[in-house]
Amino acid sequence: MADSLWEDKDVRFDIPSRHLTMRLGEKTLDVINSVEDTKGNMGDNGRLVVTNLRLIWHSLTSSKISLSIGWNCILQMIQKSINTRQHGESDMIQLLAKTTDMKFEFIFTNLMPKSLKDLSSVISVHKSYMSSKLYRELKLRGALLNGRQLKVLPLEKVISYVNGVWNLSNNQGTLGAFIITNVRLVWVSDTKDQFNISIPYLQIIRIKARESKFGRALVVECSECSGGYVLGFRIDPKERLEQVLEELSSLLVSYSRRPNYGVEFIKESTEGKQKELTKDDYFKSEFGSEDIDSVEEDKFSNAYSAYLADGHATGKSREPIYSKELGLAIEKPPDGFTLKSLWEVIPSKES
Repeated sequence: MADSLWEDKDVRFDIPSRHLTMRLGEKTLDVINSVEDTKGNMGDNGRLVVTNLRLIWHSLTSSKISLSIGWNCILQMIQKSINTRQHGESDMIQLLAKTTDMKFEFIFTNLMPKSLKDLSSVISVHKSYMSSKLYRELKLRGALLNGRQLKVLPLEKVISYVNGVWNLSNNQGTLGAFIITNVRLVWVSDTKDQFNISIPYLQIIRIKARESKFGRALVVECSECSGGYVLGFRIDPKERLEQVLEELSSLLVSYSRRPNYGVEFIKESTEGKQKELTKDDYFKSEFGSEDIDSVEEDKFSNAYSAYLADGHATGKSREPIYSKELGLAIEKPPDGFTLKSLWEVIPSKES
């Protein structure tokens, strides 16, 4: 499950509708109409969709233009208030995001007055995502306990405790206990609180019992994106091991049907404000699904290069030119940009 989860770990441009609809466990937390993608599609009215895994922007005028920005890619987020002649005080959010080998900058401007709708939900959901990593990431030797009690996560429920569990790592056994919850499997040492492991069900590929040099063991295989660990535990007697295996297998199946990514957000009442869409198929309601699916996968829009934080995609420097404003040589700005527009985040008003 975890190895196929890309929504929170990638930045994608102009993707087909099947990648814009919600995957299992993904929830639409807020929908903000009348938002402009100022850097890549200035002047194009769009909709910003906040989910528990990512931030989506899509154009309301062209079904082929969209952005999907995973929360885990975001390095920096700045929210500002701006004044416009048409709408008065409005919100703007500037994002710096990073994938494996590229950095991108995005600027979203709310075209509605701040009194009717702001972009604060984007900040709140990102904070919730960053503070809930134990729901999604394997953790070794973490501060998991308070005394001898597990620090329970906000949406977590402890299902059972299993004492007398031997951790078989490093070719030796260390005695400890399982703490089994609705979102993860935790093992803690009986003698050292810092010797522990927290394994979210999201990162478990399979759980099984097999023979080892320590006898019959419970084996937990983890996803490649979490390190590809294969962890062995011994529980005596064998009947008890089988009971634990059955319980964990059942919880893993239940979790896979309704994944819990741990991101919480309580939306303020929108009474008297803009009407928001909460259906996961809002894209199909706005455009025909046939139009959206016709967008070829892995094709970027013409505005793709505009989002690059370093200004180019190849990693090579552009040709140098002489700048009269600075009195020195600089890289030639991208097409459609001036030195002034690149320097200013918010364009200054013309007198």
